[in-house]
This record gives sequence, C-alpha cells and structure tokens, in this order.
Amino acid sequence: MNIILLSGGSGKRLWPLSNDIRSKQFIKIFKNDNEYESMVQRVYRQIKSVDPSAKVTIATSKTQVSTINNQIGSDVGISVEPCRRDTFPAIALATAYLHDIQGVSEDEAVIVCPVDPYVENDYFEAIKRLGDQAAKGEANLVLMGIEPTYPSEKYGYIILKSDDKTSSVSTFKEKPDKETAEKYIAQGALWNGGVFAYKIGYVLNKARQLLNYTDYDDLFFRYDSLTKISFDYAVVENESNIQVMRFAGQWMDIGTWNTLTEVMDESIIGEAVLDETCENVHVLNELDVPVLCLGLKDIVVAASPEGILVSDKEQSSHIKPYVDKFNGPVMFADKSWGSYKVLEVEEESLTIKVTLNPGNKMNYHSHERRDEVWSIISGEGTAIVDGMETPVKAGDVLTMAAGCRHMIIATTELKVIEVQLGKEISVNDKQKYEIEH
Repeated sequence: MNIILLSGGSGKRLWPLSNDIRSKQFIKIFKNDNEYESMVQRVYRQIKSVDPSAKVTIATSKTQVSTINNQIGSDVGISVEPCRRDTFPAIALATAYLHDIQGVSEDEAVIVCPVDPYVENDYFEAIKRLGDQAAKGEANLVLMGIEPTYPSEKYGYIILKSDDKTSSVSTFKEKPDKETAEKYIAQGALWNGGVFAYKIGYVLNKARQLLNYTDYDDLFFRYDSLTKISFDYAVVENESNIQVMRFAGQWMDIGTWNTLTEVMDESIIGEAVLDETCENVHVLNELDVPVLCLGLKDIVVAASPEGILVSDKEQSSHIKPYVDKFNGPVMFADKSWGSYKVLEVEEESLTIKVTLNPGNKMNYHSHERRDEVWSIISGEGTAIVDGMETPVKAGDVLTMAAGCRHMIIATTELKVIEVQLGKEISVNDKQKYEIEH
C-alpha cells in the first residue's frame, strides 16, 4: 500500500499548544501503553498495524520535517513543499516524489488522506481496499465517502448514482447549511472527507497538463511559481470517471478544542487539580506550574509557553481571529535532535532550554551578531568550539563569542540552558559549517 498523508496548517484553532512549527497533529494527547502519542504517531502506528509493508509519504512544509523525524523516525518518506500552494500542487509533488525519488511505478495505486483524522483500524483497512479498487483501473479516481452521523455544515457532500457499496458519482455539493445537509442525507449522500486513490500515472498526467510537469526536480524548483489550486477544483470536479466506496466506521475531524476533548482518554494532561464541583472540564498543561480549577463547567484550559487559553468549549472553535493577532516568536518546538523551549525574552537577551536526545547533535554553526553562553544542567556529551573537542557534563559553562563556531554532541540526554546576548538576536543570524577534521 502506497499512502500520502497531507500534513499542513499551523493549527491555530488549537492554540496555545500548536504553533507554526508544532501543528495540531504533533500534540501528544492520546494514551498508548501508558505513554502519550500525537495524532501523526497514532495514524502512522495504525497504518503499520494494518499493513506493515505500507510505503508512507508525508507531504508537509520544511518547518515540520524535524518534528516528523522526532516523532516517527527516519523511515517515513517526506515530500517537502518549498511554500504553500494548496492541495493539487502538494499532491502532484508528493506523487512525483513517489515515482521519481522512491521509484514507484506509474501503474501502482496511491491513497491520499489527511494526517489527522481520529479513526480506528477499520478505517485503514477500508483505505487499503480503496487502493485495491483504484489499482483495478475501472475508474480514474476512487473516493472514500463517509456515512454522515449528523447534518454537518463543515463538509462537502457526495451524491451517488446508487446505494451499492461502490458507486459512481452523480455530483458533488459544497458545504451546505443544516437544512440542505438534511436533504442531502435523506438522498443517501456521503461526506467528502478528502480521501481518495488513483494510479500514480493519472495524477502525473494531470500535472503535465496543468503544471507543465517534467520531473520531480523541475516541479520542486518551480514550486513557488505554481498557481494555488485545490485538488478538488483542479481534478475531482473535472473528472467524470469517479467511483465512491462507502465507509461507515468511526471518523472524526479533530480541528477544535471542543472536538479534541471529546476523544481524550483523561480530563487532565500535565499538572492540574479539578475540584469535585467541576463538570466536563479538560486541562492540558505544558507549563511547570500547577493549574487549579474550581466550580467550572464545560471549560477547556490549555497552557504552554505560547500562552494560556481558558474557554467555554463551544466558544473554543472561534479563537482563530484572536490568535491571528498574536505576533510573538515561536516559544517551543520539537526538532529531529530533541526540543527547545524559550524561557525568557529580554531586549538584548534570549534564554532557551535545549534538550538533546542521546546520540544527537546540533549543527556546527556560528552567529555574527550575538554571543552565547551554555550552562549544562544534566547529562553528558562533547562540545566542539572552533574545532576543539571538550567533554561536558552537568555544571559546566561554555562561552562563545560572535563568529565562534560551535556545537554539542549528546552522549546521554543532555539539557542545556542557552543564553543569547546581543542587540540584534534573530533566528536568521546563523551560518552552518561542515565539522573540521
């Protein structure tokens, strides 16, 4: 099974636990064997449990690559979008990646789906059947139609030609109001959940027609000049030979705090106390201070270095316009080598806690407009400063002047307090080097 997972967006509706680097699909909220896992970890685990040989490719932005590697490892394929150009260019690029980089034949089928649905394993068993149906070549596109559980105004609808398990499509309907949705459902319409399968050659041909595609490298380097257009508008709505397969299992689109708390195994993640008068209250606390809730009802509390949200659950779906006005720096992120968290921001200094996973390292780099001071607070490793190696352990302090080349390699998990000092502190002030031998 070849599968492309679409992983995009900043997840501002799940602020403050999500930001431009850690989108909603990377928040660890689901319990699995007494450990928390994220949406992307859960989905990847489910795919591999249904088909251990599945070839999984994640279509995403450059800012998410480190987090994906941190949470899933390096076995997953990653198609990096140089910039955002909507779903058709993203899917075309990922399909070209499978064919040109991974060597998958044009005759093989691939399934495309979002990276963040809340589903059980039967969903991925159905997805595998979707791919098998596409491989037959009876239709150019095979969509998954999801049996509606209520008259939703959030999804588009698929009107079918028959009530068979696999049917041809009569027409597609845009997101309706509630009354219209009820009429569609009465006609046997299905939700369009953005899940579909096709032979790789089909989308590559569409890319040749619409994007002047020649190969992956060409498409990648011209990506910022491509027209923004969705896969639905570019392909689906212009294709007459489409089939739909029904899916009646559990399927939830988790996009707001209200829907997220519905699938949480526990009412508290992190340090928090709810008194006995609290009803339907959920707390997700990533700070190192306790949260106390008394006498609250239907409330979500989320706290991280980015900020604190206290909201009625129904109102929590309306936070995006407010969050759009916040322009502060990213305060925390998971990286392929570990993680970092901003502790304090001053006019001429920035203090960060860096955690390096065992065996991992920073890039060998320098800064032109700032000095840095490292205080090792736990673990062991090796620092390289201007080519000289020095063992480091808890209690050691290193000072690097502007222009000095430096890095740390972690032997064990290594925690460092990094203080950046300068009049112009910027994430862009960084020059990378090869390690000197």
